[in-house]
Amino acid sequence: MTQAQISLSALVQLLNTELASATIKDYCPNGLQVEGKTQIKKVVTGVTACQKLLDAAIAVNADAILVHHGYFWKGEASEITCMKKRRLQSLLRHDISLLAYHLPLDVHATLGNNAQLGKLLGLGNIRALMTVEPRGVVMLGDVAAPVNAAEIAAQLKQLLGREPLLHAAGAAKVKTLAWCSGGGQGYIQAAADAGADLFFSGEVSEQTIHCADELGIHFIAAGHHATERYGIQALGQWLAAQTGIEVCFIDVPNPA
Repeated sequence: MTQAQISLSALVQLLNTELASATIKDYCPNGLQVEGKTQIKKVVTGVTACQKLLDAAIAVNADAILVHHGYFWKGEASEITCMKKRRLQSLLRHDISLLAYHLPLDVHATLGNNAQLGKLLGLGNIRALMTVEPRGVVMLGDVAAPVNAAEIAAQLKQLLGREPLLHAAGAAKVKTLAWCSGGGQGYIQAAADAGADLFFSGEVSEQTIHCADELGIHFIAAGHHATERYGIQALGQWLAAQTGIEVCFIDVPNPA
């Protein structure tokens, strides 16, 4: 049986269209970041295009790597030296394409990191917080029955495989959650304004705890990597179903 394949240009167009990447202003280029071979049979997905992921993709003979965190972020040094040189050298030497989708993958209505977190938690009435752009970067959802904040933290620990940081500062019972995957702790004010009882994100800043206290909202930091493992897996599964090509997720654990 002939292995399914897709041209690189068709792959890029398919992903760009599904994720509406051209419509979302971001801190990095979304889509094709490094061009490799023209025909794609095997794609490796992962959270971040670190050297460990590149090495693992090379080991399984991947033609392309699809990630949430790619390269060429605004404000980073433009010189191709040291770590950046080694990463790009690995891709170019093995003719492997790199595709990355940052905010477009966070906010996708079904495949996105935030949508997948809501699904993972089994929340109801999942909706985007309409006061924050792009739509879907902060989500709201309701629990089936009111619970305390410690129960939400315990559920996140079990689902994400990581000990979360819980700062209990809100109501005795949680009915509505707000969340933003990754480094979204700055949205805690918007979450409180929307009436959420608890807000969780991947990271915490010093001021986040003071905000939680003064806003009267529970806060959980559940891990940047841990909260962003699920969108890229959902996207990979969708891609395999759409094209028939081989897609495999490789996790590179990260305690942050």
